[in-house]
Amino acid sequence: MVDGEIDEPLRAAMRAVLREHGWSRTTTERLAAAAGLSRVTLHRRGVRREALLEALANEAERACRDALWPSLVADAPAATRLEQALEALCDATEAHLDVLLALQDAARDALFHADRPGEVETRDAFVAPLARLLRDGALDGTLRSGRDPEEQAMVLFNALAATYLHLRSGHRWSPERARRGTIALLLDGLRPSS
Repeated sequence: MVDGEIDEPLRAAMRAVLREHGWSRTTTERLAAAAGLSRVTLHRRGVRREALLEALANEAERACRDALWPSLVADAPAATRLEQALEALCDATEAHLDVLLALQDAARDALFHADRPGEVETRDAFVAPLARLLRDGALDGTLRSGRDPEEQAMVLFNALAATYLHLRSGHRWSPERARRGTIALLLDGLRPSS
């Protein structure tokens, strides 16, 4: 089953079940009840929870990628644009929090990883925009320079996503507190020394 075959009512049912029960307790019975269908109907349609999670993961990926675009075209210093990008990523993460937590629980974090031989790397769609902002910041003097911007962007993206998710789920911090604490710490490490 591909994304296009999974209609919005099924996606909404999956979101509701994930929000209430999490991935480990998401069952066909719960999905059927949330969708207002029978378990047999889901089976006949070939609907599996893994396919639904994949469809929702694709939505989350698009939202994260799309969230970065405005900061790339904004007319502001790079440090300001980087902060906007990190804020937007937190917004996208929050909007898809249950799905991203389910992906962690299902040990399916390939959403953000490139399939390359050797080391696993974060996909260029997430790294390249942040690397560009880091390079721009080195040029305009609002961010530190000297490191490999692609590697630094990979660390930045993963530090933001993992920390934000953990603070929201493990510590039950509010979205604002998790965002403020994570972004402040990351930006402090990137600002030039006085």
